[in-house]
Amino acid sequence: MNSVEITNELKELLKGENILEQLSVPQLTEKATSRGEAILTVDGAVRAVTGKYTGRSPKDKYMVEEDSSKDKIDWGKVNRPISSDIFDSLYTKVINYLKEKEELFVFKGFAGADPSSRLAIRVVNEYAWHNLFAHQLFIRPTEEELETHEADFTIVSAPTFKADPAVDGTDSETFIIVSLEKRIILIGGTEYAGEMKKSIFSIMNYLLPQQGILSMHCSANVGEAGDVALFFGLSGTGKTTLSADADRKLIGDDEHGWSDNGVFNIEGGCYAKTINLSKEKEPEIYNAISFGTVLENVVVDEETRIPNYDDVSLTENTRVAYPIQNIENIVDPSVAGHPKTIIFLTADAFGVLPPISKLSKEQAMYHFLSGFTSKLAGTERGVTSPEPVFSTCFGSPFLPLPATVYAEMLGNKIDEHEVNVFLVNTGWTGGEYGVGNRMKLSYTRTMVRAAIDGKLNNVFTEKDAIFGLEMPVAIEGVPTEVLNPRNAWEDKEAYDQKASALAGMFRENFKKFGVVSEDIVKNGGPIA
Repeated sequence: MNSVEITNELKELLKGENILEQLSVPQLTEKATSRGEAILTVDGAVRAVTGKYTGRSPKDKYMVEEDSSKDKIDWGKVNRPISSDIFDSLYTKVINYLKEKEELFVFKGFAGADPSSRLAIRVVNEYAWHNLFAHQLFIRPTEEELETHEADFTIVSAPTFKADPAVDGTDSETFIIVSLEKRIILIGGTEYAGEMKKSIFSIMNYLLPQQGILSMHCSANVGEAGDVALFFGLSGTGKTTLSADADRKLIGDDEHGWSDNGVFNIEGGCYAKTINLSKEKEPEIYNAISFGTVLENVVVDEETRIPNYDDVSLTENTRVAYPIQNIENIVDPSVAGHPKTIIFLTADAFGVLPPISKLSKEQAMYHFLSGFTSKLAGTERGVTSPEPVFSTCFGSPFLPLPATVYAEMLGNKIDEHEVNVFLVNTGWTGGEYGVGNRMKLSYTRTMVRAAIDGKLNNVFTEKDAIFGLEMPVAIEGVPTEVLNPRNAWEDKEAYDQKASALAGMFRENFKKFGVVSEDIVKNGGPIA
């Protein structure tokens, strides 16, 4: 099936009498509740439950192997190839399946706040609450923009359509398939809304670098002087929390591009974790939950409709989706200048990395490629002690191109704009998880603010003997004994052993990158 045939099938579907296009938030809320897809909470948020799929299904994600892109894709566990024949067959089945539905919901919008590089997207949903999610997460068009909107990519989402692996050539009933050539993202067998968000991010990670724009899995904010800061970090490292600063305006909390013009948000909303959410700890997120926001897998009291953010009986991966305008202190539109500071966040459960260290360019590229954090005991079945997690460029599940493409672009940007890069450990101090303590958030905030304000650019430092990291000797407002992690351990020998073990894990992980600049390997990683 060629692109013309694909387009014609889609056009026929979109002409159907069951199509409801560009419904408002109140309309989608009414549809979601009246159709039994979701309930309303006391705050007016829509709460949906996604069944057995409460997170992404990385083993069910595929990219169609096509002549126009197959030599560019970094094929492997993340980017799994699938044939055009399998895609075409499933596509036709899904289209015919959706034609029979009483109602279908279509959203038109954009990915990318910079008009010069934004992607026009269309989302076709079987569920009203999924369409509300798309409305809140992507960039909403003006009436004028809607009149001339022509989709560059279309998501077709049919969560109740389940594939038959024996017939359809998939690994399970679930599939997320991207055809770059036909500009279609086909999703079936999963109700988890995050698949739509991350599929578009993967597309942007393919397209933007080919336009000379670095795509990044990070949050970003900007001060009154126009000084932009980027925060990279995997789940649980504090990326969203630390980028929400009352003294700085939020550009975005998760996905950004860095062009010759500066930084721009890829999204129009936020998709934040709500586990243990409270007004005291994270007031910005808590206060953003209002009418029209989408709560995913949050337990809600049947009578009072009050959410219980501490209840993990459905999943620990509870989420909320809301438009970025629900945050008071933002940049609108979500664009700003070039970064002055980059923060790499890691939650080191081994307790051996410094709470903050200034990185050379080579170290920055090494730690960017490594993307290290820790998986804690008890978070997954079978995990009994801290385990290292290395997610390339802090976002490996969403990178279609080889990792070195993104790393080299980052290195060039650091050079061109003289960016200061810091590694910040929000994890454990004084011992590993179970022995030491989690670094106090107040200390981390003080250190991060000092870094962003330029107070750490010319200070006395000492070099960590194992990782070669330059650690500030003193930071106002932070106890000096925590700045050097070895000093915080009572058992120094135990520290040395644990630090050496983690250094070995870094080296072993880095072998997978093959051809990397000798300068990065020699001067970026552990030194002992």
